[in-house]
Amino acid sequence: MAKSKIVWSHLARIKLFEVLEFYAERNKSKKYSIKLFKRFTKELDFLIKHLDLGKKTEIEDVRGMVVGDYILFYKKIKDKIIIHTLWDCRQSTDNLKKK
Repeated sequence: MAKSKIVWSHLARIKLFEVLEFYAERNKSKKYSIKLFKRFTKELDFLIKHLDLGKKTEIEDVRGMVVGDYILFYKKIKDKIIIHTLWDCRQSTDNLKKK
């Protein structure tokens, strides 16, 4: 079985950048942003080996994996794991829309 590849959607990359940039600006250092990015990467490496790790959502074949205060919403398509978005759980769910 071929190893799955992680692919970040355009929206997910934007969200990731926003989160990392927020902490870099707030903390006046990139140290925490680097640490958070490494945590996302580590969890995604684990996800490659355990695809059903995330919780099922109401959207068919989309799962959500909790990483600290965030949820990574993803879907397995062939040999890829598509990260659809990154959600900060401290936000109102009114802002989380199904697209």
